[in-house]
Amino acid sequence: MELTPLAGIAAAALYLISSVLVLLPVRRGERIERKSRVLLPAVAGAVVHLALAMHGIVAVDALNLDFMNALTLTAWLMVTLWLTLAFRRPVESLGIAVLPVAAATVLTGSFHNGAGAGTQLELQTHVFFSVSAYGMLALSALQAAVLSIQSRQLHNHKPGGFIRALPPLSTMEQLLFSMISAGFVLLTLALLSGFMFLEDMFAQHVVHKTVLSIAAWILFGILLYGRARYGWRGKRAVKWTISAFVLLLLAYFGSKFVMEFLIGNPPAG
Repeated sequence: MELTPLAGIAAAALYLISSVLVLLPVRRGERIERKSRVLLPAVAGAVVHLALAMHGIVAVDALNLDFMNALTLTAWLMVTLWLTLAFRRPVESLGIAVLPVAAATVLTGSFHNGAGAGTQLELQTHVFFSVSAYGMLALSALQAAVLSIQSRQLHNHKPGGFIRALPPLSTMEQLLFSMISAGFVLLTLALLSGFMFLEDMFAQHVVHKTVLSIAAWILFGILLYGRARYGWRGKRAVKWTISAFVLLLLAYFGSKFVMEFLIGNPPAG
């Protein structure tokens, strides 16, 4: 077997080890006391994951960000953002969802030989902000889903072990809106850099991506305004977060999937 698939298997295994180490105390309703022991396998997995992602993406004077490479890079960024938060904030439980998804992605990506169109170096700023925004807002959507489950079980007076391991509902909501705020800033920078560096953001092959991204940006903006002005929270915050993220998911990966697999015309970036 070639080195790249072996590295993909190693990264996936490290992610799964860390996810199990997170899951065990959470199922018992216990807080994770020694975070470093639980998170270090994921850190090692992220290092291998990044090497694999760069191996597939970086070409001479260009970046190959076809569907699979973009998905691999976004999964790596989600893990990295989660790790950064988890060492400082009580969001370890998100790893139960983030790490298996990243494991599947890096494993699949390690067998991928991309031949998509390259992205010129002058567009790297736009690519960086875009992928960062998707990663952060994906974590926000996961946090919203966990918050919804937590709220429902507390309302029904059925707090299982998983719920007992979570921070209070108010803390979970604060974390959610901190993630959304950071993601909104990154998405704003992604859109601005796109208008600066792309010749026409409303050209036929990218208009759907632009319109859906702007729609998601508007929804996230309204949600943040509603939170600041009217104190929006609970079910409303969850619904708006997930709805906006679905639009963003369709904007980027939906458009890439259609262009590359259905039409056979991979777009740059």
